[in-house]
Amino acid sequence: MKVTRVSAEVYAKPHDPPITNGKYTYTHSKNVVVRIQTDEGIEGVGICGGLGLPSGRDVLVTVIENMSEAVIGEDPFNVERIWDRLYQPKIFGRKGLTTRALSAIDIALWDVVARAVGQPLYRLLGGYTDEVRAYIAGGYYEAGKGIPELQDEMLGYVEQGANAVKMKIGAVSLREDERRVAAVRDAIGDEVDLLVDANNAYVTADAVRMARILESYDAFWFEEPVSPDNMAGSAAVANSSSVPVAAGENEYTRWGFRELFESDAVRIANPDAMVLGGITEYRRVAALASAYEIPIAPHGLQEIHIHLLAAFPFPLILEYYNPNVAGLNEVMFHEKLELTDRGTVMLPQGPGLGVEFNWDALRQYREE
Repeated sequence: MKVTRVSAEVYAKPHDPPITNGKYTYTHSKNVVVRIQTDEGIEGVGICGGLGLPSGRDVLVTVIENMSEAVIGEDPFNVERIWDRLYQPKIFGRKGLTTRALSAIDIALWDVVARAVGQPLYRLLGGYTDEVRAYIAGGYYEAGKGIPELQDEMLGYVEQGANAVKMKIGAVSLREDERRVAAVRDAIGDEVDLLVDANNAYVTADAVRMARILESYDAFWFEEPVSPDNMAGSAAVANSSSVPVAAGENEYTRWGFRELFESDAVRIANPDAMVLGGITEYRRVAALASAYEIPIAPHGLQEIHIHLLAAFPFPLILEYYNPNVAGLNEVMFHEKLELTDRGTVMLPQGPGLGVEFNWDALRQYREE
């Protein structure tokens, strides 16, 4: 089997109203989708996040088109060789956009491979479990959204079947965010796990103060308290409180995660295959995390990461997005991953990613 074509398309669906976390405001749900065709008629699809920039040709598309020259003509089963050809720091760079582009290509290759052997991706990678626990991610700041609306949102997730939910902090004062956290804990009760995410909003001193505040509300974790470049600060936060620090969604490659682990900066790792270098590199990060006995709860699109969480031992929890957070999910796939009343998600059993893209529904959101 040989790769005959690599293409990339950008899709964006507006958030109405825009949503804000501790540091960033998102006006669109946006993805770059890579499609890889082969001479045997098998197509694989990969995804990475689109840039949060005005409409127009995404830089990632140009990078992917340049990288495709190293992929066309290759056997898609040779994922390691292709990865090594694409990870060329002198040519493409070490981190950032080029590694995200590599990620989308690599995910598409693994989709091809799994489809070629007729297996769901998680079984091909290891097949540790057929069901994973999930939390619903939300709790963003929005215009006109006060504490009562936040409580209603989080309680709605519990009624949907979740026994773990995540909310945002960091965009307002510590005292105001404490009131928001207290209100959510009051709404969902003591039996539901509450995850809290700052998205790099704090300096170390404020993050330490917030970590101690979160102890009072039995937070499941404190995610990305400081800048991803401030590993010493993350370690200080991790060592200041009983609330575990989770991070890694903005980290790249096994070498970046090695530094994260050696710095004692996290208690839970949040690798994102759409960022760090694809599934090929995610496997290496998962192996590294196991050596440090650090549990993994991947960040990012559930249709991809459910396979990665379920493939390896000791899966912690899956990030699950509703359409209010990831609007493209509502139209992107024919199949929907649904929460059970146990707060879990069953693994799709179709070949590859196990979900089929709804290209007709996506067409209206394509950016040229």
